[in-house]
Amino acid sequence: MTLIFDIGNTNIKSALFDGKELLYTWRISTDLKRTGDEYFSLLRPLFRDAEIDFGQISTVVLSSVVPALIGPFVIVAQHINHKKPILIDADIYKKLPLKVPETAIHEIGTDLYCDALEAWSRYHSPCIIADFGTALSFTAVDQNGSIAGVAIAPGIRTAFNSLFNNAAQIPAIPLDIPPTSLGKNTVIAVQSGIVLGYKGLVEGLLSQMKKDMVKECKCNESDIKVIATGGLNSMLSPITDAFDYTDKDLTLCGMKRIADTLAD
Repeated sequence: MTLIFDIGNTNIKSALFDGKELLYTWRISTDLKRTGDEYFSLLRPLFRDAEIDFGQISTVVLSSVVPALIGPFVIVAQHINHKKPILIDADIYKKLPLKVPETAIHEIGTDLYCDALEAWSRYHSPCIIADFGTALSFTAVDQNGSIAGVAIAPGIRTAFNSLFNNAAQIPAIPLDIPPTSLGKNTVIAVQSGIVLGYKGLVEGLLSQMKKDMVKECKCNESDIKVIATGGLNSMLSPITDAFDYTDKDLTLCGMKRIADTLAD
């Protein structure tokens, strides 16, 4: 079995694969103050409740956009199977089929690389991956399997939290799809501005990125697939036709693919 840890700025996602089958996923909050032992103590009950025997876990894979938590999760991996984990970083990109420009090899986040690798490996066509996390990122891959570029905006909840924390009269509200853009009260007004505003941002940026891929990469626009992933992609999916595919586990599957590729 393969155990995955995808460490993000807000949450740490864990997943257990048996071969190609995704058996379990878990999510805990990211906390820079926790030690490896503390994280292990949080994770152990989750594994126990799922009746997971650590002896069945042959490989642990780690991707982190929070450098300070790499060390603690190396300790977690060693608690689990007494081995060092596979650490996804710029040093292994050259061993993998998805190419990264030399100028960006130490710039692109490992989560975005895993997204892009999985999307390219599935569809073998130019694509844009929209990852809805703490940041809202768009990663473009050209028809030759090279990362063409990235666009990054504040994530939906990041933008909402900034508004809530900096505007005294804005209450905490659910981030739901509003019934109209014409808010007659504060709740609908904020939902309109955030949810429908981000719909416009996503659709507009995807349109511009496609045009730039046609111009700069000589892609056929009709061939460009758009894949949405991340925890908040489900918020926009019902109100836009901008996404060809959605997969909330795209990053985790990309990490598993990397582990399998390196093992071959």
